[in-house]
Amino acid sequence: MSGVVGASTSLATVTGQGSTYASLAFTTWTKSAQVEDGLNVNYTPTGSPAGLSAYQQTTADFAGTEAEYSEYYASVGPGITPNARVPRGFAYTPDVAGAIAIMYHVQDRAGRTVNYLHLSPTTIAKIFMGAIRTWTNPTISKDNKGLVLPHEPITLDLRSGQSGTTALFYDWVKHTDPSDFANWAALNCFPQAARVWDVTDGCKSFGNGAGYNSLGSSDLQAQAIASTSGLWSIGYDEFGYAYVYHDNVAWVENASGNWTQPYAKNIAAALTAAVLSPDTSQTLVGVYSNPTPAAYPMSAYSYLLYQCAPTPTRPTCKGSYANPGITNTMARFMRFVACTGQVKMAQIGYSPLPKQLSQFLANAVGYMTGQPAETLTAANCANPQMNGNLGVGATPPPDPTLGVTSEGGGPGGGGGTSGSGSSTGGSSAGTGTSGSQPGQSAAGGNGRSGSGGTGGTGTTAGTGQGGDGAGTGPGDGTATGPTTIGPAAVGTKSAGVQAVGGGSSSWLTTHPVDYPGPASDAAAAPWPLLLLVLVLLVPVAWLVAGPGATRRRKRRPEPTGNGPGRMP
Repeated sequence: MSGVVGASTSLATVTGQGSTYASLAFTTWTKSAQVEDGLNVNYTPTGSPAGLSAYQQTTADFAGTEAEYSEYYASVGPGITPNARVPRGFAYTPDVAGAIAIMYHVQDRAGRTVNYLHLSPTTIAKIFMGAIRTWTNPTISKDNKGLVLPHEPITLDLRSGQSGTTALFYDWVKHTDPSDFANWAALNCFPQAARVWDVTDGCKSFGNGAGYNSLGSSDLQAQAIASTSGLWSIGYDEFGYAYVYHDNVAWVENASGNWTQPYAKNIAAALTAAVLSPDTSQTLVGVYSNPTPAAYPMSAYSYLLYQCAPTPTRPTCKGSYANPGITNTMARFMRFVACTGQVKMAQIGYSPLPKQLSQFLANAVGYMTGQPAETLTAANCANPQMNGNLGVGATPPPDPTLGVTSEGGGPGGGGGTSGSGSSTGGSSAGTGTSGSQPGQSAAGGNGRSGSGGTGGTGTTAGTGQGGDGAGTGPGDGTATGPTTIGPAAVGTKSAGVQAVGGGSSSWLTTHPVDYPGPASDAAAAPWPLLLLVLVLLVPVAWLVAGPGATRRRKRRPEPTGNGPGRMP
């Protein structure tokens, strides 16, 4: 491998442990490095604090972590500095960019899986502090344009033990809702000066009595949420585990007002506001409030913690590894992670490092060996960021609710603004008797779910559809027109069953297309124009026929067709 220090010396097997947040990345790296470079690197995902402890006790050669020693020791006992606690010395370097996803498992009132849930930062914070406890909470409904979910209690799937993922997530909660967080932390006896603590180990019942499950790893969290028994649960986890266990992931509102998911493009955009200290540990406050339109607010780097030779720029470095084989293996592995290891990160739920942070990894090799660092370029480093891109899988799908103005906010759970007797054939079908406003009637108007009723009768024939997104009653939206009644415009109905409210994901896919939204009132029934035409035509007809003429009545069927604002 070009530019690798010590490539001619012997290799040794190295062991690391720690972060479950970065575990999927380490699994990819260790397997590929074995195949491509013949490196024997073992990594065990025990959690960031356990990794820090193992490194400190010299039972691991390196650690993966999202937490620093300064926070870890602040949580287990103040007064002793990390330098005193870790005599072998250490330094951090970012190894991958990632993000915490909000994974959930809910259904609408028809029993269909909801896979388009939107949650604002404040809503998420209040859910995970136990202030929002049911899926029918108005705050959740507001985030989702009036969607009303079944009245079920929220179950929190939380990490047990100290965890870097928990540290990152609740640091974000703390900065999102600082006043409520301070009260909640005090009530549960959680330390507010440090991020590293066990969220399930407070002095009170977590979240003032909110229901929760205590799970020991990222794998267990994601698996539990996706399982059948995980219905009505929600949790926080590294985004990559959603790929592994097929979890649904919430859209989260960012500081610009956009809704984003934690794909590589959004992670990279958010982390432009991360501040790295001289030892390359991170401050994320700017990431949480990054106004970049694409930014995903719960993004963060993970670190690789390593042993390094004394250097003025890294005061925590006290000496390299005693075994030169370990030094050489670590040097080659870290160089692999900096470049080739970043190629597939977007495909497994992360984002490749910016090119300057790949260079930090190369610099870390220099700090470890005490030799000059290699300069990385697009010519010698495969990291896609070297060429200004993020690799395959970086772009998120479009927001599936773009163009949807309402998903039903009242007891009916249905509805747009047009009545359920509206016509789609270009002819008026009368004003529907149900669903004239979102969720204000038992049978809803035109909303997201596909359970409709019969079309309304009007002055002319057409192919009018009944109201989509119905409520708790049948979806029959008949309507009565003026005095002259034409043939009924037959609409659609949901297989003879009652239409139920609450919204549906039946039309959504993994990569959905935009939904144009419900039909407007203006397109449903242009009665003022028809009345004007009748007023003008009646005198003309009287003059042509004469007062004594015999008139015959004849009913003319109008052509049918599809009107605007409907799903085909």
